[in-house]
Amino acid sequence: MSFNYQRVVVKVGSNVLTQPDGLPDINRISHLVEQLTALKKQGIEVILVSSGAVASGRSLIQVTDKVDSISARQLLASIGQVKLINTYARLFEQQQLLCSQVLVTKEDFRDRVHYLNMKNCLEILLQHQVIPIVNENDVVSVTELMFTDNDELAGLVASMLNADALIILTNVNGIYTGDPKLPTSVLLEEITDADTNFSSFVSTGKSQFGRGGMITKSTMAQKVAQLGIAVHIANGTVDGILEGVLQNTIKHTRFKPQKSKSGKKKWIAHAVHYATGAVQMNEGAKLALLSTKATSLLPVGLIAILTDFKKGDIIKLLDENNNAVGQGIAEYGSDKARERLGQKNQKPLVHYDYLYLNH
Repeated sequence: MSFNYQRVVVKVGSNVLTQPDGLPDINRISHLVEQLTALKKQGIEVILVSSGAVASGRSLIQVTDKVDSISARQLLASIGQVKLINTYARLFEQQQLLCSQVLVTKEDFRDRVHYLNMKNCLEILLQHQVIPIVNENDVVSVTELMFTDNDELAGLVASMLNADALIILTNVNGIYTGDPKLPTSVLLEEITDADTNFSSFVSTGKSQFGRGGMITKSTMAQKVAQLGIAVHIANGTVDGILEGVLQNTIKHTRFKPQKSKSGKKKWIAHAVHYATGAVQMNEGAKLALLSTKATSLLPVGLIAILTDFKKGDIIKLLDENNNAVGQGIAEYGSDKARERLGQKNQKPLVHYDYLYLNH
């Protein structure tokens, strides 16, 4: 069975674009551009999330040992980003296509206005048949501002743009039941269960140049699939891999998408790190929220307002044992919430439409 997608986010890791010596693999980048062009000709909208800026920087400048690792990364990324985007622009031009650069930081996803501005920018690029190339702005993203890796960024972009699929290209065929190098390990071709615990069999070793190991890929893929987007993890070093994934002729791992969620819920789902407040609910409220019925969080089910928040903030929802049940947008501030604590017939603190549950 082949997959009929209209809009696809392709994320390519530094382990695919980089040679063993840490320098960019121009042949591989060129083949990737040819593949993306082929998808475009089939009428598929393509967004590329590309690593490789640091590797491109490494091909241009020697960094002295005196420079600390964060500064070295900023230096290489800043120089390398220009080289990388120029490489893509030249290769796409040969295919009579335009590409554009979109540099983002975690902050851009934190703020709803930034988020919608960025979504609008990407939509207008796609409408004009441009291929957006998204990367983390490594020059300003340091430590706590960084995405876990570009996989996390790609997941955010896929859910923001309501993509049909996210294809993650790495240097192995997908997710295995153990170390891919061992003959006993089996490739998992389809993952349907949202509760699979990958840490039991996925090796924690990271790729040589990338930041994200297979565990971060797997947990992010699960989350994106829960939002109604198919996720494919495939080997980007194999020729014709994108066509092979879409036609399902090359073995890889696919996370089956669950029922799609609204755009607002997708944003809230990814915004857990940005929650400003926290409230605690009783067992009854928790059971009501987790039931199959669409339920809002009412003040009658609240035990405590743990931290202050304003109307419109994202707040964490905890149970009696302080376990996270989900997050949502507060309909009013913590002062009003404290006044209404435990009271019946009050306006919901978090309306169902603006609620995302972890389960």
